[in-house]
Amino acid sequence: MSKIHSTAIVDSSCEIDSSVEIGAYTVIGKNVNIDKNTIIGPHVVISSDCEIGKDNKIYQFSSISEIPQDKKFKGENSKLIIGSGNTIREYCTINRGTKAGGNSITSVGDNNWIMAYVHIAHDCLIGNNNVMSNATSLAGHVEIGNNIVLAGYVLVHQFCKIGDYSFAGMGAALNQDLPPYLLATGSFAKTHGLNREGLRRNNFEQITINALHKAYKLIFRSSNNPKNTNELEILSKEYKEVSNLLNFIEKSDRGVIQSSKQE
Repeated sequence: MSKIHSTAIVDSSCEIDSSVEIGAYTVIGKNVNIDKNTIIGPHVVISSDCEIGKDNKIYQFSSISEIPQDKKFKGENSKLIIGSGNTIREYCTINRGTKAGGNSITSVGDNNWIMAYVHIAHDCLIGNNNVMSNATSLAGHVEIGNNIVLAGYVLVHQFCKIGDYSFAGMGAALNQDLPPYLLATGSFAKTHGLNREGLRRNNFEQITINALHKAYKLIFRSSNNPKNTNELEILSKEYKEVSNLLNFIEKSDRGVIQSSKQE
């Protein structure tokens, strides 16, 4: 028995594994490839030019790989790539890329938990093992690393970057980069120290958390320039996590979110 519902419309150009399930009234456009054991719910629209990996679950009323919400888009070739093991809940919108993004690709990695009403705009690059809670919205060209939690109604400005193992609290509005390992809340968001609970849940050793906390205070709550701080240099040589934090800040184009308490 076919796993594609009789009311679904699937373009003849699609390559869909025989194990894929497609629900009632779902519409799948041209040049869509779907790998093994992915489940597409009812009333989903996958517009065109999309690659979807294995073991994903896309829930009803989601709009996947539609054209960008960008007036500069003139119909050029572009694509959405979704990895494996992702959960994409109801009413999510994920748009494909634009030429302005460099490679015309929006990409979502593996094992992400994307809750209802999340919007992922054109040219976003999403890593692995992230949680995006209800109604989180990412503007174009946002880059998100791995093991990040964005709470409900988080807003992220275009071109912002979010580092690994960070956390943005409910309703946070990010208009600058959020460095790895940190916690941010507010509108516009400020940092409030480390994402300690997230680090513990990801099995960071306490000695590493202590080193990151020390580095955070030196960077965000000290009048000294981090580049000229011997203590930071020593920490970065001893702990790769501190080195990652410093490298992220150094490479930031938009600047990074500042601490809520300046000293």
